[in-house]
Amino acid sequence: MRHGKKINHLSRTTSHRKAMLANMASSLIKHKRIVTTVAKAKALRVYVEPLITKSKDASTHNQRTVFAYLKDKHAVSELFTIVSEKVASRPGGYTRILKIGNRMGDNADMAMIELVDFNEFFDGFNSADKKKTNTRRSRRGTGTAVKAAPAAPANTVDQDVEVEDVKTETTDNTEPTAE
Repeated sequence: MRHGKKINHLSRTTSHRKAMLANMASSLIKHKRIVTTVAKAKALRVYVEPLITKSKDASTHNQRTVFAYLKDKHAVSELFTIVSEKVASRPGGYTRILKIGNRMGDNADMAMIELVDFNEFFDGFNSADKKKTNTRRSRRGTGTAVKAAPAAPANTVDQDVEVEDVKTETTDNTEPTAE
């Protein structure tokens, strides 16, 4: 029985698991995103997030403690210089796991684990979502939400008209050449 055993052993010995997680954590810190299986990504999240928290306080003791886990001085220096500056204001949740499908050979669930503050693609959406969520909506239907709703269909109709005009122009140009 596995009562009270919360660590995922990943079908590896302790030394192999520690070495694998150290290598994966170093790669994640250096490249900011890696692709691996879902189980390894979840185990890596538990392994690397406390190290990132330690990097916020750049004391010699914390650097030596993190080096004992990572065993890569370039990854440690990048963690304490670049990564710690970006995550200084974040209270936790430094990584994001995105499932990307199954691996071709053995059908294993694959995932991409990345550092949250280093992805410009999602940061653009987050800033736009924050602006949208600041508006308050009431049940009565009055306010900014009702005023904004009629403006959106008018813009889409204009775009449809422009697309139709372009299509008619291209069909007019192709018909004379075909004859």
